[in-house]
Amino acid sequence: MWLRTNCYLEFNIEVSTPFVLMLRPRSGAQQWISSEIYKLTPNISAFEFTDGYGNLCQRLIAPPGFFSVHTSAQVMISDRVDRAPGARFVEIQNLPDEMLHYLLPSRFCESDLFCTMASTITGGQHPGYDQIAAIENWLRENIRYEPFNSDVQVSAVDVNARGWGVCRDFAHLGIALSRSLSIPARMVVGYLHGLQPMDLHAWFEAYVGDRWYSFDATQARTGQGYVALGYGRDAADVAVYNQFGPGVYPSLQRVSVEQIDHASADLDIAH
Repeated sequence: MWLRTNCYLEFNIEVSTPFVLMLRPRSGAQQWISSEIYKLTPNISAFEFTDGYGNLCQRLIAPPGFFSVHTSAQVMISDRVDRAPGARFVEIQNLPDEMLHYLLPSRFCESDLFCTMASTITGGQHPGYDQIAAIENWLRENIRYEPFNSDVQVSAVDVNARGWGVCRDFAHLGIALSRSLSIPARMVVGYLHGLQPMDLHAWFEAYVGDRWYSFDATQARTGQGYVALGYGRDAADVAVYNQFGPGVYPSLQRVSVEQIDHASADLDIAH
């Protein structure tokens, strides 16, 4: 399916402020970026680099006054999110080197504290994909999704204790539980077609059967319409913007995802 994503961020800057943005999706196994728009107002210089997780990031210094970022992309994605019941657990000694740091506790995912809980949730499941599917189901049934209640970022331990959270909180707890079973897990931030209320979204992936699979307990099922912007150990690695200096927050943020037909996408590329 073809999607058009849009993100608009507007700021009022008091002093020159360095930013690192992460608002360009990249093509990969699950998505193909056919065209993009990236507009900064005022038109200032930006320098792009690839971070340690392969995410496309942009560095810039926003001048005092009005500052906005508008990004849009035409993306072709799979018609469904791959599922693989029974996909095997990959033993640690057989994991690719780049997967090893996704096994470790991180700032918001204290996986070393969830071993007993994860074993209880996944008891009787085949090691690997079926364990993560059990974790996803447990999150869906036991943690209350409150998309409007986005307070300060909390860790997996806090989410489990209070029993509710936003999408990133569900991802953090899912990651911590997965890693406690020695299964690599990472956070994904991006877009989801049909998300209500519409906003940027977060979910998690687990590495089983020699590849990554997506899980999202905030939705009734992990279906289709996901477009990834960035990957990391937890939310600290996948902020769509980081600013340095006095605190700056968007005065306006708009996100949209619409389905388009192939002919429309070809027409946009041609123009």
